[in-house]
Amino acid sequence: MPGTPYPSFTRSLLAPRLWPAWIGVGIMKLIAMLPFPVLMGIGRALGWMIERVPSPRRQVAATNVALCFPELDAKAQAALVDAHLRDIGMMLIEFALGWMGSDRAIGKIPVTIEGLEHLEAAHAEGRGVLLVGGHFSHLELCARLVSQRIRIAGMYRRMDNPVFEWTVLRARLGYARAMFDKDDIRGTVKYLRAGGTLWYAPDQDMRSKDNAFVPFFGVIAATITGTHHLARLSRSVVVPFFHRRLPGSQGYVLRLGAPLENLPSTDAEADTARVNHCIEDMVREAPEQYLWVHKRFKTRPEGAPPIY
Repeated sequence: MPGTPYPSFTRSLLAPRLWPAWIGVGIMKLIAMLPFPVLMGIGRALGWMIERVPSPRRQVAATNVALCFPELDAKAQAALVDAHLRDIGMMLIEFALGWMGSDRAIGKIPVTIEGLEHLEAAHAEGRGVLLVGGHFSHLELCARLVSQRIRIAGMYRRMDNPVFEWTVLRARLGYARAMFDKDDIRGTVKYLRAGGTLWYAPDQDMRSKDNAFVPFFGVIAATITGTHHLARLSRSVVVPFFHRRLPGSQGYVLRLGAPLENLPSTDAEADTARVNHCIEDMVREAPEQYLWVHKRFKTRPEGAPPIY
């Protein structure tokens, strides 16, 4: 199977400077052993604290929300920022559960998956599938949840900390069919041409040379054109993939939409704008669960003033 190989353990991972990271991994493992309703309660408690702790990321989120939802008044924008900061507490718990949770624990999480017929139709034609979605707070857990029904691969960016890189890559390869480094285009295309399914989120400012400046919520945003190029090179279909957390301990809804027609076209910029618009529609369904603390508009067109 192509992709990043299963990581081996090396003595360098035991260096004293990495001990704090191992403690963090141990805490995540312990957290993931708790029952799902308890975890959701802990996430809400963490979110309550995060909302009240001053942080530069609050201003980033506030700037993004103001740009993307100008139709909301100041009070409604502030309420959305607060709701998002509370959601980060849930995100931390969901990362621990997605990476460290046992198969039995994951199997007990309530989940509804809609639109699998779109995936089955593409596979019946022998075509690969790009599941294109956005960076919602529960993306890691929902990737694991959808992997219970379909075999997926993912693209990822290596972590700076070697302990977390070793731990998380091992965890992902425990449920994913393969994981591809973001620069491994050849391996990714080969996998898709063989009929594979790849989860892909092109909605962050990657500061790549393959960016196009296209609208996102009406604001020009540097957006990677990878969806167009991967679909063109692999002849895959592009299927929108949305996931949303339900209130309380009700679990998650995962939805695979109908394939985007005539994508790829001959226009990479137009395709990239179309994907951004698709992700906008997802965000509007659960705006507080989107990753607003990311500096989505950091890279600006030449001559444009900075936003942050």
